[in-house]
Amino acid sequence: MKKVLILLILIAAGFAYLRFSHSDGPRYTFRTVPLEKGDITSTVTATGKLEAVTVVEVGTQVSGTLKEIYADFNQHVKKGELIALIDPDVLKAKLEEARANLAVARASAARARANLAESDRNLKRYKELWNRQLIARSELDAVETTRLTNRASVQEADARVLQVQASLRQAETNLEYTKILSPEDGVIISREVNVGQTVAASLSAPVLFTIAKDLSDMQIETSVDEADISRVKEGQEVEFSVDAYSGTTFKGKVKQVRISPATSDNVVTYPVIISVANPDLKLKPGMTANVSIVTDRRKDVLKVPMAALRFSPPPEDAAPQTAAATSSPFSPSMPRRRPGGGAGQGNGNGNAGRTGTVSSVWTVRDGVLGEKIQFRAGIGDGSFVEVITSKELKEGDLLAVSFSEQPKESLWGKIFK
Repeated sequence: MKKVLILLILIAAGFAYLRFSHSDGPRYTFRTVPLEKGDITSTVTATGKLEAVTVVEVGTQVSGTLKEIYADFNQHVKKGELIALIDPDVLKAKLEEARANLAVARASAARARANLAESDRNLKRYKELWNRQLIARSELDAVETTRLTNRASVQEADARVLQVQASLRQAETNLEYTKILSPEDGVIISREVNVGQTVAASLSAPVLFTIAKDLSDMQIETSVDEADISRVKEGQEVEFSVDAYSGTTFKGKVKQVRISPATSDNVVTYPVIISVANPDLKLKPGMTANVSIVTDRRKDVLKVPMAALRFSPPPEDAAPQTAAATSSPFSPSMPRRRPGGGAGQGNGNGNAGRTGTVSSVWTVRDGVLGEKIQFRAGIGDGSFVEVITSKELKEGDLLAVSFSEQPKESLWGKIFK
C-alpha cells in the first residue's frame, strides 16, 4: 500500500513539473493609441499685465493746497482741459510783489541815467575849463571818474530790471501752473489727491492723475525664458485669455522683443511686448493675461502622442534565452516580466519634441509588443510631436503608451485547469 502511495506522489510531482516547466510566462496587456494625422501648433506660454500703450502722469510744478478737482476716475478728458486747481492766492501775491519790484528797478534805472547825464554835462564844462587852464588836472580826473561810475550804475540798473522782469515772468508762469491741465486726450485711470490736500513740488513733481491716452489699443508686457526667446519673433500671432472673461480667447501680435535681460533667482528672461486691439473696451489696464505665442504651425501631419514617447517596455525575462531570442532584446516572442507588475511608463526620449531630434516609439500588433521605431521629430505642442521623416511609421499604427501585467494563476488553479 505504501508503495502505491509513493508511486502516486511521484506521478503527481512529475505532472506538476512538466506542467510548470512549459509555462508561457507572464502575459502583458498594452494600452495603445493610434497614430493619426492632424494639425500641430507650437507655442511659447507666459503671463503678463495688460496696460495702456501711452500712459501720462500729470503732476504739478508748484506747491500749494488743492482748491478744486474737476476730474475723477474713468472720466474722459480732452487735451488742455482744466482738471484741478491749486489755490492761487499765495502766487498772486508773489506776482504783485514781482510787479512792484519791477517798478522799483525801473525807477532806479531812470535815476542812474539822470546821474549819468549830469556827469556828461559836468565833464563837458570841466574840459572847457581845463583847456583854458582854469582848473587843475586832478579836478578834471575826478569828474571823469564820477562819469564812469555813473555809467556803471546805469548798466547795473538795467541788469536789475532784466532780473526783475525774469522774476515777474516766473511769477506769472507759476500762477498759470496752479491750473492743472490735461496734457492729452484720454481717460483718467488714477487720481492720487483730494480737495484740501497740500502738494509739494520739490525735485520731482508729485503725481496727481494718471491718464491713459487711448484704451482701444493696449499692450501686454510679458517675460519669456531665455530657452524660448529664440523662437519668438516680431509679428507672430498671440492668443491670450484673462480671468474676467473665462472661455474667451483674445488675439494679439508680438510688437517688440527687447534685448534687455532680467535675472531673478538665476533665471534669465527677456521682455516681450504684445499689441492688442481693444475696440469694445472689454480689457482693462492691470488685468493678468495668460499668453500663448504661436511660433509655428503644421497642418495635416503625422503626430505622435507624448505618452508614446515616454513609454518604456517591460524588462527582459530573467530566464536564459537562445541566441536568436537575445538578438532582439524586446522581441515579441520573448516573455518579459516587470517585478511587481504595474504600469510600464518610463522617462525615455528625453529630447522628444525638439525639432530635428531622433525619437522613438513602440508599436503593438495583435496585442503583442512590436518593434521600436525611430523617427525624426518636428515641432510639438505639449501633447503631440510632429513626425518629419519615418519610413516605417504610417497612419493607423498602434503605439504603446503603457502596460500592465496580468495576475498569475495559483498553483492549484494550474493543476486543475
